[in-house]
Amino acid sequence: MNKSLMIAAAAAAALPSAAEAQTTMFNQTINGTRLELTARGEVNAVPDLATINAGVVTQAVDARTAMAQNATRMQSVIAALRAAGIGERDIRTQSVSLQPQYRYVENRPPVITGYQASNQLTIRFRNINQAGPILDALVRQGVNQIDGPTLSIDQPDAMLDAARVDAVRKARARAEIYARASGMTVRRIVVISEQADVGGRPMPMMMARAAMAEQASTAIAPGEQEIGVTVSVVFELQ
Repeated sequence: MNKSLMIAAAAAAALPSAAEAQTTMFNQTINGTRLELTARGEVNAVPDLATINAGVVTQAVDARTAMAQNATRMQSVIAALRAAGIGERDIRTQSVSLQPQYRYVENRPPVITGYQASNQLTIRFRNINQAGPILDALVRQGVNQIDGPTLSIDQPDAMLDAARVDAVRKARARAEIYARASGMTVRRIVVISEQADVGGRPMPMMMARAAMAEQASTAIAPGEQEIGVTVSVVFELQ
């Protein structure tokens, strides 16, 4: 083996493997007292995104008619959404189904009496104030099934960061309390792990009917939504 190869081999042997390096990182030696705390940081924000499931359900004696009627009404619904300024990325087909309808008589096999076709859309409203009036317009176009809305924050990253700062600040303040009560000081943070929650807030399901078009406009109140981060922090006290 030449000299350069011998030097390279010696250097490689001296370096820890990736697994060893990771183990060293997460299993640091604590010379003082180990203190593990859990704290939750929270911020409140007004939701700026509403997600609603809207569908068209039609029934007819034969399957072809049920699907054709459903397709015609859904075309009107999608056209109304586009006319209202809802972007293509915010309109998504969730499901299309065709189911036979049966009549049941005791001691007799079921008889098909017709077919029910269903087409369900998932719609996102980036202007929540528009959601109610647009839903009313959709009912006039043939929507007869509405589920939602689920209210959420479109871009929660900055709020999550604020919640992280709040959580670590609370954990540090509690660690200082434990340290003072024990006659010690907080030397350092050894490990931090987190669990975030930014789930949307679903509201009760609404079944739309044609009569809604003649009533007052549907109102959707966004209120406030809590965004939180829970952190587990390991401190070293001395």
